[in-house]
Amino acid sequence: MAHTLPQLPYAYNALEPYIDAQTMEIHSQRHHKAYVDNLNKALESAPADIQALPIEELLRKIKSVPEGIRQAVVNNGGGHHNHALFWQIMGPNGGGEPTGGVADAIKAAFGDFAKLKDTVKQNGLTQFGSGWTWVVWDPNAGKLSAVKRPNQDSPLMDGLTPVFGIDVWEHAYYLKYQNKRPDYLDAWWNTVNWKAVEEKLAAAKAGK
Repeated sequence: MAHTLPQLPYAYNALEPYIDAQTMEIHSQRHHKAYVDNLNKALESAPADIQALPIEELLRKIKSVPEGIRQAVVNNGGGHHNHALFWQIMGPNGGGEPTGGVADAIKAAFGDFAKLKDTVKQNGLTQFGSGWTWVVWDPNAGKLSAVKRPNQDSPLMDGLTPVFGIDVWEHAYYLKYQNKRPDYLDAWWNTVNWKAVEEKLAAAKAGK
């Protein structure tokens, strides 16, 4: 099964002024496309059953991937899935505070939304070099957790399901924010699509 580049669900300029149109175009059409292309190339030599796995299952079963291509699948498969989710959990007219099930889950795990934001920001700031700051569903603990991962490593590989996260690779913010990662991390909350996050959380709780 060849993996494909998803269509961005909104215009390149839809997240302005928080994320600029040029960054969105380059990020989605060049960086994400490269991950998809390189993932498909890496999988050409994989057994048919590995090639047929949807991206989520491929990452969950990363130890079943032949060792010779495993790191390429970690890098590019992670990059593909991470970005596909990233586009979904952002949107125009986003931001504000979460409500409903997401708000309840945040309160149960972090105490309040402010604490969650602070934890996510600190994880993003202390992720040396490139990586992601994530909020994941931990099925073993039965609650949300905040984690960080280097490069394009997916939480799926550790049995965690990402609900939302922020890309802290420099290509995600450098055109607008330069080296001011803290400013980007603060501004990002104005783009979050809580409805999409609610759907991701519900699916995660259901084991999907």
